[in-house]
Amino acid sequence: MTMAVSLSARKHTAGRTASRLRRQLRGRKRIFGEAERPRLVITRSAKHISAQVIDDTRGHTLAYASTMETALRGVEGDKTEKATKTEKARQVGQLVAERAKAAGVEQVVFDRAGNKYHGRIAALADAAREQGLGF
Repeated sequence: MTMAVSLSARKHTAGRTASRLRRQLRGRKRIFGEAERPRLVITRSAKHISAQVIDDTRGHTLAYASTMETALRGVEGDKTEKATKTEKARQVGQLVAERAKAAGVEQVVFDRAGNKYHGRIAALADAAREQGLGF
């Protein structure tokens, strides 16, 4: 299996990003989504977070949710102020779990893509578990 990310072709990548990409490659050697247990992969940027459930054997995305969707762009926080990024990540976790269950997925393999299991990543994962997605 070939990986989509090549560190040798990315000569001007910042050290922090290169370290995350190396961690991602190490994890992807072991993590593989199958039909009965697809991969829940998290993509995080400075502003947004997205999650998709992927069946790697067919190369199909079964469910997807992101903070860039119009439904989640206007999410309000606790006191009618703008929601924090962690609150939005929690909403994405709930939404992707609902959509995955609607697609018939009960168990997934969690792929944090080299990010620490902390903050927004942990909030998304916990919300998905609370909605009944097992991993």
